[in-house]
Amino acid sequence: MALDAQAETWLKGLADSGLPPLNEMPVDQARATYEAVVADCGLKPEPVADIVDKTIPGPAGDIPVRIYTPDGHGLFPIVVYFHGGGWVLGSLEVVHGPCTVIANRAHAVVVSVDYRLAPEHPFPAAVEDCYAATQWVADNAALLNGDVERIAVAGDSAGGTLAAVVALMARDHGYPPLAYQLLIYPATDVRYDTGSYAANGEDYFLTTDLMKWFHRHYLPSEDRAEDWRASPLRAADLSGLAPAHVITAEFDVLRDEGEAYAARLQEAGVETTVHRYEGQIHAFTANLAGVIDNGRQSIEDGAHELRRALRLGWQPRVWLSQ
Repeated sequence: MALDAQAETWLKGLADSGLPPLNEMPVDQARATYEAVVADCGLKPEPVADIVDKTIPGPAGDIPVRIYTPDGHGLFPIVVYFHGGGWVLGSLEVVHGPCTVIANRAHAVVVSVDYRLAPEHPFPAAVEDCYAATQWVADNAALLNGDVERIAVAGDSAGGTLAAVVALMARDHGYPPLAYQLLIYPATDVRYDTGSYAANGEDYFLTTDLMKWFHRHYLPSEDRAEDWRASPLRAADLSGLAPAHVITAEFDVLRDEGEAYAARLQEAGVETTVHRYEGQIHAFTANLAGVIDNGRQSIEDGAHELRRALRLGWQPRVWLSQ
C-alpha cells in the first residue's frame, strides 16, 4: 500500500523542522527531543480510576514504576508494560497516554516500568530490570488488586524486545506465570540485512543508521548481538511461551524480524497472531497516535486482544482497521 497520508504529513513536518536525526545528536539532546516529539504527537491520556508513581526494588537499586488502575472491582488482570526508545531513550511519560487506554480497554492494572537506559547502563541492565519488575508484580499481585494467574507483558519497539525476552526468562525460570505477550513492532535480531531494512532503511524515521546508533550504545561488544536476550529471534527454543500478539508496520525496518519472530512462535506451537498495519511507519502506535488515527486504533486493537486473551468480556476477534 501507499504510505499513510497522516504518516506522510508527519514525516514531511519532521523533515521541514530542520532537526538533525536523533543519531546525530548527543544522547541527552536526543532524549529531550524524543520526549518533546511524543509530548506533541503522542496520545493524550484518558482518566483512569487511579495512577500511582512508586519505586520497587531492582537488581541495581530502585526501579521507578507507574501503576494504572481502572474503574471497577478486582481481581484485575495485570499488564507489565515496557516503553520503547532503542534502550537509550524514553521514560514513563512517553507511554503515559497508551497505558491509560490499555488500562481502560483491557480493564487491567497496568504497571509501566522505567528500566535503566544505555549507555550509562548497557545490556543486560534493561533486561534485568524488566524481569525483576515482572517478578515483583507477581509477588505483589494481591497488593495491586490483581490476579497472579492473569499477568501479561507488553511493550513497543525496544520495549517489545524486552517483553519477548522477559517471556523467555519467565519460561526458563518457571516464574512468574505469564498469560500473554503483546509485542508492538519489536526488534528481535541485531542485524540489518532483511528486506524491510533494504526497503525502509531511510526516510521513515527509524532508519538503519539510527538502529545502529542504538545498538552501539546498548551493546558493549559486538558479540553480545548473539545473546538471545539481545536478539530473541536467535533463542534456540520458543516453545512453551505465553500466547502472543505481534504488531508490525509496513514501512518499518523492524517489520520482517517482528514477523519472523511471530512465525517462529507459531512453528513452536505458541498461539500467536500477527497484524501488519499497512501504510504505517515505526512509532505510529505508541509515540504518534495523537496525530496518526491508525496509531490510536492499533492501541485499541492491542488492548482488545489483551482483554480477550485475559478472558474479560471475551468476544470474537474483529479487526477494526487495516
